[in-house]
Amino acid sequence: MDTLQVGQFGLVLQQAKAPLIVPLLKFLVVVCLGMSVMLFVEKVYMGIIIIFIKLFRRRPVKHWKWEAIKDDVELGNSAYPMVLVQIPMYNEREVYQLSIGAACGLSWPSDRIIIQVLDDSTDPTIKDLVELECQRWASKGINIKYEIRDNRNGYKAGALKEGMKHSYVKQCDYVAIFDADFQPEPDFLYRTIPFLVHNSDIALVQARWKFVNSDECLMTRMQEMSLDYHFTVEQEVGSATYAFFGFNGTAGVWRIAALNEAGGWKDRTTVEDMDLAVRASLRGWKFVYLSDLKVKNELPSTFKAYRYQQHRWSCGPANLFRKMVMEIVRNKKVSPLKKFHVIYSFFFVRKVVAHIVTFVFYCVILPATVLVPEVQVPIWGAVYIPSTITLLNAVGTPRSLHLLIFWILFENVMSLHRTKATFIGLFEAGRVNEWVVTEKLGDALKKKLGAKAPRKPRLRIGERLHVLELIVGFYLFFCGCYDLAFGKNGYFIYLFIQSVAFFIAGVGYVGTFVPNS
Repeated sequence: MDTLQVGQFGLVLQQAKAPLIVPLLKFLVVVCLGMSVMLFVEKVYMGIIIIFIKLFRRRPVKHWKWEAIKDDVELGNSAYPMVLVQIPMYNEREVYQLSIGAACGLSWPSDRIIIQVLDDSTDPTIKDLVELECQRWASKGINIKYEIRDNRNGYKAGALKEGMKHSYVKQCDYVAIFDADFQPEPDFLYRTIPFLVHNSDIALVQARWKFVNSDECLMTRMQEMSLDYHFTVEQEVGSATYAFFGFNGTAGVWRIAALNEAGGWKDRTTVEDMDLAVRASLRGWKFVYLSDLKVKNELPSTFKAYRYQQHRWSCGPANLFRKMVMEIVRNKKVSPLKKFHVIYSFFFVRKVVAHIVTFVFYCVILPATVLVPEVQVPIWGAVYIPSTITLLNAVGTPRSLHLLIFWILFENVMSLHRTKATFIGLFEAGRVNEWVVTEKLGDALKKKLGAKAPRKPRLRIGERLHVLELIVGFYLFFCGCYDLAFGKNGYFIYLFIQSVAFFIAGVGYVGTFVPNS
């Protein structure tokens, strides 16, 4: 009976193939090729711009007015603007001392700076430790404020918004923001504030991230490659062409007047930083990115933490796109060209198409053409375009070029998670506002103390199994076996290797491991 049912199912499949499956697959191939071309054009365009920037050395200090703030005998310290430094944190046991210490070590007149620690910690022990650290710095003459609230409404955006309500903030002109694992160099304010002081139309000065634990494991090296491209190319190009890019949520300085004019912090998505940046840009404010100013921070080194972070970074922009697209279209303060850039390039291609085409085309549609030989993918779409995009992505981290194959496989695996998150954001599904704080292990502190974080697998295997990755792995493996036996495309080499990558991720054997306790 079972054999008969299988035979009947196969017959139905064969009958449906010509009138339904083949046309549908051909249509999807055309759509995916179209998205690939869009992404290819975007990458090539940014590549050309970045070459132009490097050749002609278009540095922000040449394009914008910049003069060091100097001491004035008559004015004294009042020659320096008042700066607020906000450090939002949540149960940051491993890194709270690093960020607070770095903020308190910023070179700026002590009576012209306020350090504000916004502690949303739910662990009373950690709250006490953070408060004691603030008291310790206060005893040294640092103007530091320890602020807490009785709820976590709005998460980080809610904490930052609440922090801006305190009376002492009214005397401040600018606000610098650092997440709990960020460690700015002492001269950070001296290098950023002059841009805001001497250019009244600049709202934001963004610094680059420098990763202290990029060599922790292979996963952190892969992250470094992706983020280096973002900072080396995307942010640089956005700053040089449209004076617009997405605020990275930390390691940046805002003009408080611009922040307030844009409507302040909003918690309607999980990317409150990008939300604020887009709203400020639509009001005509400009941004500056400083690629040579780097702020040390930590990459998530556990797969669980990285998955949560990527869900937030993929779901949030897609959801913000849904919420703001018509607002951008109706805006009358910016040029049509800039509106096109924000809607098409910034949001649609980079935040939606890039995630979807990577997974749907290379992990679903392309393997499916092995099972349906009537549908062919042209070599330029299957090989040339993705190869070019990959090479353009790799320019940000030359030291990791030998890891390019691993990066491709890892990015394809993560594209499953990002695609799912993107659709959740576009359709406002269940986890659209899920916010899980990225776990920090305090690697910089551990290295400084000469200690090593323990690395051993969790005992509960169920916590490490990821069903979707395993399903896709089996699908790719099956397509690879079919291609090896009956196909003529030679895709089986890629399919087998990519399936292994999905299997490895599916059993959670990625990144570092820490004990539960």
